Amino acid sequence: MRPKFIGVLVVLLVFAALFGLFPGVSSANHTVTYQLMDRVGGSAHYRLNVAVSESLHQYYVEKEHRLITKNDFPKFVTPYALKPISDCLRQLYDDDEAFVNGVLMIVHQITYEVTNPAKYPLETIVAGKGDCDLVSYVAASIIEAGGLDVVLFYYENASHMNVGVNFSHDPVEARSGVEYVEYGGKKFYMAECTGMSDWRVGECPPDLEQASPQVITLGDCEHSAPGQVTASYKTLHPSLLSLSVSTSYLLQGSTVTLTGQLSPVMPNVNVTIYIKANGLPWSELTTTETDSNGQFRYAWDASTAGICSIRASWSGDETYTTADSPVHTVTVLSLFFVSLLSITIVLVCVGIIVFMMSRRANRAFSEPEPPEVPL
Repeated sequence: MRPKFIGVLVVLLVFAALFGLFPGVSSANHTVTYQLMDRVGGSAHYRLNVAVSESLHQYYVEKEHRLITKNDFPKFVTPYALKPISDCLRQLYDDDEAFVNGVLMIVHQITYEVTNPAKYPLETIVAGKGDCDLVSYVAASIIEAGGLDVVLFYYENASHMNVGVNFSHDPVEARSGVEYVEYGGKKFYMAECTGMSDWRVGECPPDLEQASPQVITLGDCEHSAPGQVTASYKTLHPSLLSLSVSTSYLLQGSTVTLTGQLSPVMPNVNVTIYIKANGLPWSELTTTETDSNGQFRYAWDASTAGICSIRASWSGDETYTTADSPVHTVTVLSLFFVSLLSITIVLVCVGIIVFMMSRRANRAFSEPEPPEVPL
């Protein structure tokens, strides 16, 4: 084994050690506030506070964004992640039409800006801006989470998108003729998601009156996610989440114990543990539950070798905001690598011994014999 290669291996081990000794700090949440009224044109105002954990945001940032055909549109609709927003709106609006108009109040507050490539709703909420398709994904996600039948309306010739919603009666708050598309024996009422004129459900922008949208159903939308946003009409209080690892270095196939504490103490709530292995996108490792003391514990069998980043996250509730733990780095050494390193060390030691013995033999051979002493 060449000394240069051995030196590279040593540098890599030192590099991993440095990262293991200094785990990252937890990142701040992203918080946004939306203004709502008790009804369209109403007088009572409400503030809906929404918080997005950095861990969940980064999960969507690193998720696959490829958009090849219109059949890829539904994957950007994420009802589970936005369900707390839908639940809050259902507290305020007991009628489906009022609920949808409440959703439109939210997406109309997102600044219109042409955006490429496509983004997931959490990315749009954090950025506070997006174009017609991005705000339509946000609206469709909240409406789907609210239990209504919703589709995407795609206007290919106009390069535009909005949504269609089915409910039990014609919209009564629309200020003009009610626009809908019949599909599958149902009426899907138009809901324009860009906010230039604060459109209400059933209303149609003038430039779309003669357009015929393609109906994109949401059967292939995302049905689960590692976490959810926090949403509340209250001012959200901070929470803290810790994470400890039993070891930062282990052999492939060994077990590392992950433990943590949620403060304030929250028993029987879900904590998501994320993993980022060898530079790949963040993914969900597991979901575990806190005990009566707000603590959690998980034994992770490290089957993949490499450098892994680990962090934990709690989605929060109506009182406390979401919380992320600091990031810890765990180095999982493959059995092949350890075997190779051991063989390398043995060969180097043998080589040194052989070299030293050879030098000693050469020295003894080259020394002249002492002269004979005459009698």
